[in-house]
Amino acid sequence: MTAPVNAPLNAPTLATVADEAGVSRQTVSNALNSPELLRPDTLARVQAAIEKLGYSPNRAARNLRTRSSHLVGLRVEPAVEDSANALMDRFVHSLVESTREAGYHVLLFSAEGEPAATDGYDELLRSAAVDAFVVTDTYRGNPHAAWLTRRGVPFVAFGRPWGDPSARHPWVDVDGRAGVVQAVDHLVGRGHTRIAWLGWQKGSYIGEDRRSGWVDQMHAHGLSTSRLSARGDDTLEFGARAAQALLDVPAAERPTAFVCASDTVAMGALRTFDELGLRAGRDVALVGFDDSIAAQVCTPTLTSVRQPLEQVAVEVVRYLGRLLGHRPIPDPGCVLTPTLVVRQSS
Repeated sequence: MTAPVNAPLNAPTLATVADEAGVSRQTVSNALNSPELLRPDTLARVQAAIEKLGYSPNRAARNLRTRSSHLVGLRVEPAVEDSANALMDRFVHSLVESTREAGYHVLLFSAEGEPAATDGYDELLRSAAVDAFVVTDTYRGNPHAAWLTRRGVPFVAFGRPWGDPSARHPWVDVDGRAGVVQAVDHLVGRGHTRIAWLGWQKGSYIGEDRRSGWVDQMHAHGLSTSRLSARGDDTLEFGARAAQALLDVPAAERPTAFVCASDTVAMGALRTFDELGLRAGRDVALVGFDDSIAAQVCTPTLTSVRQPLEQVAVEVVRYLGRLLGHRPIPDPGCVLTPTLVVRQSS
């Protein structure tokens, strides 16, 4: 379920106007934007409801169709402590390059309060500062995509609409499951049979998608997954603690390789290896996910699944061009395949 939209108590909305007039929300939208499409009596009824309720339509949302600002809004979240991941930095750089080639620029903004707050979006809409948005936080319970959809605001999401099969907005995502399948195949090819998984909590759609690659491919190779996995937060501390627990068993039961849901978790595991006198790539193999800068410069360097963020940005901008040009989008979803970058740790 989506969170309620942040709005003043009892403030009239498109929906309340529709209820008052006994029409659909689309009819109210037509009355505001294309009154010539309505019969005179229907238009009069909607206008009366608007006047009675004191509804002030958001002119900024309607003005998005004019493409006057040539700006695309992107909300950025603050840096996360105890994390080695700078994935969004790479994506933002790629998006800036792609939008510039298309004649647009990226406007970065933040919002106060909880990550699910919509105040930053609302402020930009009211000022007509942007033509469209790119939404990156599509995890369960986040209201941004639904909030923008209800207002008819053009946007493209980096991340599929997890848990919302009815969503029709365009999105681009990376096949996390396929990336982990590559990691498991690589480790099996190196002779490993006890391959552990360090992943995120069950509530994470992305984490479960990646974990399914480990489970399915281990079984495809005839290998057991019993007592070889741990779940937790995306932090260095969890990675270190989980690796310690999985290695603190009799030698015959220990994993000889680890696949992690992120480079952050992998860096935590690497810390535990060092404390135990183990070297990744010699005594135990280790694979991360995201191919962060940390993966490229740590010792030993970390094998990691690399997301094709440059291509993600290109596809996002392609969808934006269709939205703003009012061209049809026959397939609103695009899934890209990552690649495994093999380094010293495996």
